[in-house]
Parts: sequence; structure tokens; C-alpha cells
Amino acid sequence: MNLGYLIGAGIAALAGIGAGVGIGIATGKSAEAISRQPEASGKIQTVFFLGIALAEATAIYGFVVAILLIVK
Repeated sequence: MNLGYLIGAGIAALAGIGAGVGIGIATGKSAEAISRQPEASGKIQTVFFLGIALAEATAIYGFVVAILLIVK
């Protein structure tokens, strides 16, 4: 197996780290926003879940790319 594929898979797997950091920051900021304005918690949670879904999608794409590089 070519070493380049394995290095590429490792780099692609780093997308999970970015997603984890992004979700952590989003969680902290949404908790702050809800504590400041509890009456807006429904709207804040909606935007929060949308952000989490987008951040998690990047992690899944990175995982799929890593698996494809390893299998190839």
C-alpha cells in the first residue's frame, strides 16, 4: 500500500477534531445565550442544532474520505 494514501487518510481524519472543537464552542455559546435570554431558548436551540448538524457533517465527510483512501 502506498504511504501517501495512509498519510492522506490521517489528514482527512483530522476533520473530526475540527468538528469536536466547533461543537464544543457552539455548546458553550448557546448555553450562555440561553442563560442571558431564557425566553429565546427555542430559537437558540434551533440554530444550535442546525450548527451541530453542519459541523458533524464535515466530520463524517472526513471519515468517509479516510476510509476510501485506506480501502483503495
